[in-house]
Amino acid sequence: MKTRDTIIYPVIITEIQDNEHYYTVTSPNIEGMITRGKTFSDAATKAEDAIATILNEGSSYPEVQDPTTWEINDNEKIVYINVNMTKWRTRNTQTIRTTITMPEYLSVLARKNNINVSRVATEALKKKLKI
Repeated sequence: MKTRDTIIYPVIITEIQDNEHYYTVTSPNIEGMITRGKTFSDAATKAEDAIATILNEGSSYPEVQDPTTWEINDNEKIVYINVNMTKWRTRNTQTIRTTITMPEYLSVLARKNNINVSRVATEALKKKLKI
């Protein structure tokens, strides 16, 4: 489901007890999505990040399946994970220093015209990436 860039997907959280105790998270809705956590809560939190990471790569979100049709085992629970994609996309807004190459005359003209090349590059990348 998509509402104002907030999505809600059902996932399956599986309790695993082998050499250690942990929880895995998968979702039939999102191909390839798998993560794990030490606790149930940790797994649900990591599921949010896993969903956002995978869905951020695409232009549309997969249709939400009806989890009542899923067959689950006794050690599995269906949980709905709420992901605010806008918040997730902007969580890592720390700036970094990077080097770009451009013709010298453009650099000179930008300086003379008080143009912030970093800002222009950031805006151009956002436009190109459609974010």
